[in-house]
Amino acid sequence: MLAEPMTLYKLMNLYMLKQVNFPLTNAQLSSFFLDRDYTSYFTLQQALNDLLDAGLIRQETVHNSTRYEITPEGEDTLDFFGKTISPAIVEDMNEYLKENKFRMRDEAGFISDFYKSTNQDYTVHCEVREGKNVLISLDVSVPDKEQAESMCNHWKGKSQEIYSFIMKSLNRGPVQEESHVSNTDKTGACTPPRSHPGRFQPGQKAVSDI
Repeated sequence: MLAEPMTLYKLMNLYMLKQVNFPLTNAQLSSFFLDRDYTSYFTLQQALNDLLDAGLIRQETVHNSTRYEITPEGEDTLDFFGKTISPAIVEDMNEYLKENKFRMRDEAGFISDFYKSTNQDYTVHCEVREGKNVLISLDVSVPDKEQAESMCNHWKGKSQEIYSFIMKSLNRGPVQEESHVSNTDKTGACTPPRSHPGRFQPGQKAVSDI
């Protein structure tokens, strides 16, 4: 028995979301449904909203991009009703995902957004994800919206360089810290560490005291 059109569109969305291990954006889902003439943009949005209201998918809005993931309840629903999707449509969805999976995963892997903080500056949040795992997450405070938007727009192109720099910088071996522990002479008495030229010494006036 074939599903009714709106029910079919909901099940198709659930099917596509379950086949990948990363969120799909509204634009990616729309591309499939519209390019292959399954339905209109507004009907697709209605189907997605109904799925959200029913708790069968969850959404995340990041920098004007809406991403969707299937919930456990959505997976149960698909397991129960998924057989009503015709084999031809399943094959069509599988073909689309196979052809575009790497591109869609790449698009979903780079996340950048910003928001206004309580002290009136802007916090830029950037992430790189691999599937559902977060490889790097950064929060940077900037003074104005223009800088925040610029950082978000450049994150995808610069993220690999930044990630590599952080990994190299933090894996160069242990930090060599200078010891400030007093030395002990042969008699067992403690002697102060040697002074260094240019270093502020006890008893010496600081600039602020002059």
